Amino acid sequence: MDRDRIEATVRRLAAFGTRHTLSSQDDPVRGVGAARDWIFAQFSGYAAASGGRMTVELQSYVQEPASRIPTAPRITNVVATLRGDSAPNRTYVITGHYDSRATDVMDAVSDAPGADDDASGVAVLIELARVMATRRTEATIVFAAVAGEEQGLYGSAYLAKQLKAAGVDVQGMFSDDIVGSSTADDGTRDPRAVRLFAEGVPTAETPAEASTRQSVGGENDSPSRQLARFVCDVAENGATGMRVRVIYRRDRYLRGSDHISFLREGWPAGRFTEPNEDFAHQHQDVRVLDGVQYGDLPEFCDFGYITRVARVNGAALWSLAQAPGTPKGATIVTTNLTNDTTLPWQRGDEPDLAGYEVVWRETTAAEWQQVIPVGDVTEVTVDLSKDNVFFGVRAVDRDGHRSPVAFPKPGS
Repeated sequence: MDRDRIEATVRRLAAFGTRHTLSSQDDPVRGVGAARDWIFAQFSGYAAASGGRMTVELQSYVQEPASRIPTAPRITNVVATLRGDSAPNRTYVITGHYDSRATDVMDAVSDAPGADDDASGVAVLIELARVMATRRTEATIVFAAVAGEEQGLYGSAYLAKQLKAAGVDVQGMFSDDIVGSSTADDGTRDPRAVRLFAEGVPTAETPAEASTRQSVGGENDSPSRQLARFVCDVAENGATGMRVRVIYRRDRYLRGSDHISFLREGWPAGRFTEPNEDFAHQHQDVRVLDGVQYGDLPEFCDFGYITRVARVNGAALWSLAQAPGTPKGATIVTTNLTNDTTLPWQRGDEPDLAGYEVVWRETTAAEWQQVIPVGDVTEVTVDLSKDNVFFGVRAVDRDGHRSPVAFPKPGS
């Protein structure tokens, strides 16, 4: 990860003045349209070095008047897709939103540099696209600079629906939103930590699924929680220099970001954000009041910190894209009352699949505690009672890459 490139991206996006969703789409130097075109050019340059594996598109639609949308603007996501070699339909998505706002969410004219919120997140995904464009992955990675977040997650909702309609198997998604600073409003710093918000009860849970969850437990075992555990396993190391603090919430208190659009489609997703926010430097008009500088300006960003967050994302995405997919069809057999536990699942079709592991933990434990290698099989019986512990299943390839854990459902 190149710190200087990340800083240059943040400063360039802030220099467009405002990137409000309702700002100019055809001014070459100011507004959301100028930012869109610049991001497209960056992605296109990296795609040119990918040997045809990365493609770039402007994904546009006209949003009819709705909440925070008084007219019908064109909303455009800038999407770079790095196609996987052996499992191209299995897909992992990373987003940052390139729109910005001032104090008044409907103010499309005033300066809204949006350096932290969210040029920082866009800088992360652009830098990851640069680094990964020349490297081969097994699964597909989508790098999406989305629009309309501040007005109501419009761009990400459209992206998620398009992927759903195309039958894409999205097995993980990350929103990088406000990852630009390690300094809190009181001046304290936490430069080696990043928060990862991961929901427990799934946003898209049906009444039947809720009934099952209530009867067997699993409030701490949603697909998003398994994704968060995976991130901690692969991204807390000397290469990233970071600690991932998983927050057991969908997002900050009563707030939201673009990962919610993917949760609504039933996919595992989480939101990366800085450890402590300084609210004088987000959603604020640029001004000096009582000697205090307000506004989301580049001078308040920590570019070394953004670079480390990019490494966390890179470790997670690379590990996901090189590992087998999360096992499908994992169940716990419930046809007989026994004190052991039988777990069947479907075998994946990865050419380098080596086998599977069963993991388990006490019901009071947050992380998996024990691992049982079971080989290249699709069913195993474990001499432990399903009444007393939680089980999971994960795939392993010949190089030792492990998938996120699948939490089994009751079955026969």
